[in-house]
Amino acid sequence: QVQLVESGGGLVQPGGSLRLSCAASRSIFSVDFMGWYRQAPGKERELVAGITSSGGSNYADSVKGRFTISRDNAKVTVYLQMNSLKAEDTAAYFCNLWFWRGGSKYEYWGQGTQVTVSS
Repeated sequence: QVQLVESGGGLVQPGGSLRLSCAASRSIFSVDFMGWYRQAPGKERELVAGITSSGGSNYADSVKGRFTISRDNAKVTVYLQMNSLKAEDTAAYFCNLWFWRGGSKYEYWGQGTQVTVSS
């Protein structure tokens, strides 16, 4: 079993920055995908950013140019640097990772960390 522990959320003013971190509870060899999702009240969970084992990344259109995802494979940790934050970025942010082993997909979620952008 793998637990994902998130940190870095909080309250920030519009235009400010936050850095989210998500670390796995144990070493995992070759994680195929690590990503961040968010869910605002009354809305569906959406993919914010994802990064593959080869370093390829993708972003939601709403965060392109403002957010940067990165990962440390040795630490099995994924980061999300969020700059120029807007009120509409307010949501619970969840990290996610998955990998294939022996023909089966293993997927794990963090417990969520709240990001609130408000003056």
